[in-house]
Amino acid sequence: MQDLLITNARAVLSGKIRPAALWLSGGKIKQIFTEEVPLPNTPSFDAKGALAVPGFIDLHIHGFAGHGPENANPADLLTMSDELARYGVCAFCPTLYCARPHEMEALLKKLLPALGSETGAKIIGFHLEGPFISPQKPGVMKPQDIVPPQLDDMKRLYEAAQGHITNITLAPELPGIGPIIDFCLARGILIQAGHTNATYGDFLHGVQLGIKHTTHLFNAMSGFNHRNPGAAGAVLMHPEISCEIIADGVHVHPDVVGFLRHIKPLENIVAVTDALKPTGLMSGPFVANGEDVILDGGVWKRKTDKVIAGSALTMAQAFKNLVKFGYSPAEAAQLTCTNAAHLLNIPHKGRLEEGFEADIVLLDEQLNVQTVFLGGKKQ
Repeated sequence: MQDLLITNARAVLSGKIRPAALWLSGGKIKQIFTEEVPLPNTPSFDAKGALAVPGFIDLHIHGFAGHGPENANPADLLTMSDELARYGVCAFCPTLYCARPHEMEALLKKLLPALGSETGAKIIGFHLEGPFISPQKPGVMKPQDIVPPQLDDMKRLYEAAQGHITNITLAPELPGIGPIIDFCLARGILIQAGHTNATYGDFLHGVQLGIKHTTHLFNAMSGFNHRNPGAAGAVLMHPEISCEIIADGVHVHPDVVGFLRHIKPLENIVAVTDALKPTGLMSGPFVANGEDVILDGGVWKRKTDKVIAGSALTMAQAFKNLVKFGYSPAEAAQLTCTNAAHLLNIPHKGRLEEGFEADIVLLDEQLNVQTVFLGGKKQ
C-alpha cells in the first residue's frame, strides 16, 4: 500500500483540535505533524481545512441500506460493511434482534463466515439484544421470543458464534440471570443492561454482578422517579455505569442528550444508532425484523401500531447532532468512536494517534462527511 500524506487538516488529537498533517503508511498512522516542519516527499491529499476525526464505531446497529443480520446471509453482512464505510464507519457490531435461542443460534451460524472477509467497516463481533430481557419492557421485540434465562441457552449461543459475541443486552432483575452474567464475563463479553424493568436496587445488584454498560439509555427501561429511581436513575446517579445514547433527538430529547454531559463522565457515554435495515433507502417497501415499518418523524415506526421500531440514524448524523445538542466537535468524536473502542478494548482504533489504524473521516464546515479513509485507503 502506497504511503499517503493528508495535509491541511484540523485534527482531533488528544481531545483538542489542532492543525495537522497525517502520514499514512501500511494502513496505519505513521506520524502526525503539528508544527511547521519539512514534510516527507510522498503522495499527498489536501484536506483543505477539513476536520479530521477517527472513523466512527457503532456498537448497536441492526442494519443499513437494506442489509442486515436478519437477512441471514454473510454476503449481505459484507455489503452492509461496505455501505457503512462510505458513511465513515470503520467498525460495528451487527445486532441481532431478540428471538428464540435456537433461532438466534441458527442465525449466528449462517452469519459467521462474514467475519474476517469484510473490505469495508470491520465487524467487531455480534451484539445480542436478547433473548433474556424483560417481558414488561419489550420495546419493539416480539413478546413470544423472550425467554427466561437458561445458562445452557447462553452456552449454545456462544458456541454457535464460535466466541464472536462482543456484547449482550439482558435484564438484570430476571431470576437466574447471575450464571449467565458470570459466563459472559469470563469470556470477555460486555454485559449491557437493557429492555429492563429493574428497580433501583435490582439494577445496582446487577452492577455488583458485573454489569457496567447500558443499552439505549431511557428507552425500554424503568424510568427515573424521585421515589423510584429505576434503571434510568441508577445510570444517572452512578458515574461508573456507562451508557449508550441514541442521538437522533427523537428517542431521547435533545436537551436530555446534552444534559448527560453535565452528569456523566464523557468517557462513559457512547453514541449508537440502533439503526434498522431500511435506513438509507430512498424507496420501500421498508421491512425490519420481519415487519413493515414507516419513516415517521425521523424514526422508523411499526406500520401496524406506530410504535417506534428503531432509528434511521447514521453515525455521521449522530456526530452532527451531538454538536447541535451542546457537545464540542472533539467531544462528539469521543462519543462516536473513542469511547466505543475503549469499552470493547478494540486495539489501535478510536483515536488519531501514531501507530493506530489509519481510519480517518474528513468533515467539512457543516460537519458533513467529505472523505473517508479506512486502513489508509480512500473509500
